[in-house]
Amino acid sequence: QVQLVESGGGLVQAGGSLRLSCAASGVTFSSYTMGWFRQAPGKEREFVAAISWNRGGTRYEDSVKGRFTISRDNAKNTVYLQMNSVKPEDTAVYYCASSKLVVPAPAGFNSWGQGTQVTVSS
Repeated sequence: QVQLVESGGGLVQAGGSLRLSCAASGVTFSSYTMGWFRQAPGKEREFVAAISWNRGGTRYEDSVKGRFTISRDNAKNTVYLQMNSVKPEDTAVYYCASSKLVVPAPAGFNSWGQGTQVTVSS
């Protein structure tokens, strides 16, 4: 079973940057598509970004395109989310997730981390 632990959240001013990390264990990390989701207060969890197992493909939610970058280091069993030009509406709990799908689709994720809080001040 995949175990996922996020880190790197915190308080950042609008326009600033933050990098989230997610360390995986318990499985062959390189065979999983990885994704980031977020949930703001009073809202449903939404897809943010995903990266395929071989880093050959990525997908982003429209509102983060050009600002966020997902990447992975299979040697370190870690996936990252680089967040640039953040906005107050990016405030949410960010979750890391894994999927056995071979494409970075916003579905099929069945293992989740505990989440890390990101707060963007205006």
